[in-house]
Amino acid sequence: MSLKDLISNCGAPSVSFEFSPPKNDEAEEKLWEAIKRLEPLSPSFVSVTYGAGGSTRERTHATVKRIVDETTLKSAAHLTCVGHTRDEIAEIVRGYWDNGIKHIVALRGDMPGMSGAYCAHPDGYQSTPELIAGLKKIAPFEISVSFYPERHPDSPSHGHDIELLKKKQDAGATHALGQFCYDDDATARFRDDAAKAGIAIPIVPGIMPTTNLRGVERMAGKAGASVPAWLARAYEGLDDDVESRRIVAAAVLADQVQQLRARGFDHFHFYTLNQANLSYAASRLLGLRPKDI
Repeated sequence: MSLKDLISNCGAPSVSFEFSPPKNDEAEEKLWEAIKRLEPLSPSFVSVTYGAGGSTRERTHATVKRIVDETTLKSAAHLTCVGHTRDEIAEIVRGYWDNGIKHIVALRGDMPGMSGAYCAHPDGYQSTPELIAGLKKIAPFEISVSFYPERHPDSPSHGHDIELLKKKQDAGATHALGQFCYDDDATARFRDDAAKAGIAIPIVPGIMPTTNLRGVERMAGKAGASVPAWLARAYEGLDDDVESRRIVAAAVLADQVQQLRARGFDHFHFYTLNQANLSYAASRLLGLRPKDI
């Protein structure tokens, strides 16, 4: 599919955007600039992340609550098993439900500091499927979960990842959001293998802008994602050239949404890094147009 074909294609797909809770007043201002810029695109939802070990619990709650109160957006809150008892999680999610937040992104989560092997709380949920089942007993939440096209770092095999996603679906998950991946064939293979295993929930590619490739490489190392050699070559010699990196990132992002659209994907989840421009531009290429709000 050419860029011309992508833009001319009738019927825009769905998009969703992911944000992180701000760490200070300056970061909060930048976050809200991004939210306001993306809001007119009417995404299916926006989500707010949860720090390793539940370290941003209060900031996550405050951000999703403000999105509900001050925007037209549907807001989803990330929630992890790590660091919480079942009673604590019940208290958290009842608060979300009472505040109009009906969508949870349910994750196993990382240990505090993102270091060390995963260890469930002795009085908490031992796995994501258990967490999902527990959430469904509390309220009829919409629940998104994760999948890893290139295999989760702790997983023994691709097949294990497929089996785990099937368990998440059977427990009540409604969407699967992908870890960022620059191998579009791997994302398509995961979707096709999931369908063969009886997984019917939408498989949504995760899209990560590459403006800060060094940061992407650090995240990829922790998440089990690969950074292809061609992508690294595209940024060679541009460490101190921000404007050129932005142009390269825009070209890379445009190419990826083209490739994924050609492979039949019709929902895209953008990891915005609390910046709007690249996600906004890619959404426009996919056919979305701003609406008056």
